[in-house]
Amino acid sequence: MKSEMVFSGFGGQGALTIGKFIAQSAMTEGKNVSWLPSYGPEMRGGTANVATVISDSPIASPLVSFPDILVALNQPSLDKFAPDVKKGGIVIVNSDMCPEINKIDGLTYYVVPMNQISSEIGDVKVLNMIPIGIIIGKTQTIKFETIEAYLTKAMKEKNPALLEKNLKAIQEGIKIATEA
Repeated sequence: MKSEMVFSGFGGQGALTIGKFIAQSAMTEGKNVSWLPSYGPEMRGGTANVATVISDSPIASPLVSFPDILVALNQPSLDKFAPDVKKGGIVIVNSDMCPEINKIDGLTYYVVPMNQISSEIGDVKVLNMIPIGIIIGKTQTIKFETIEAYLTKAMKEKNPALLEKNLKAIQEGIKIATEA
């Protein structure tokens, strides 16, 4: 098993965090991982993306030229990375920030109003947890229980209310993937 992923969006949307949480969870499960971030000099509002690779065998390079999975949290990310997704790959799109979705044949799309769903959950900061749930629900690359334990350990003392919203957003993503 080897899965190459790119997570991309504006700075502050949590694209790098998606990759970090998936990599941490996969590492906890004993898989080989790489996490290679790339971002502009802006703290918020600039572009940010991360290449994350998960594999059962050693990873030769952290670079991802042709991802199996793309999470595009904004239009520039979708435009830049979607043409390179491997045939048979998955594109997860934040439809609230991507008004022009030109679907490419041979790819599976999850077009999800992530801003809206995260607002309904109660905090737009959990927007980046929705694609994690979709990845879990569609690929089982990592287990929900693993990321739940990781987030609980990291957040239970500091912010239990945000922890619950994060877990709810992941579960919403799993539901989207399994019902599609």
